Amino acid sequence: MSLHKDHKFSITIHTNDIAILYCLRALADYAQKTGNTRIAWGGTTKNNWKSNNNTITFRFTKSDYRVGFIKEVNHILSSNSWKIVGESNNDPAVKRK
Repeated sequence: MSLHKDHKFSITIHTNDIAILYCLRALADYAQKTGNTRIAWGGTTKNNWKSNNNTITFRFTKSDYRVGFIKEVNHILSSNSWKIVGESNNDPAVKRK
């Protein structure tokens, strides 16, 4: 089972469309192939998104999962509905409540 600290390969995305946010959450769950897939999209609530100026961060246990996430996002969503604003290989997820 993966732990929060293992989800350190992050990608931060900006979108002004709440529906896109929910699609990104589903794609993050899909892309994180092993362990607790919900950690990948943890902290990506509507309130988190709003309080971060429509920007949200997803975290994966492998850089390959992050690459797969972006591949699926590019395949399914219009490129003018979202944009990558950051990436890190050392940005572990934080356990919430």
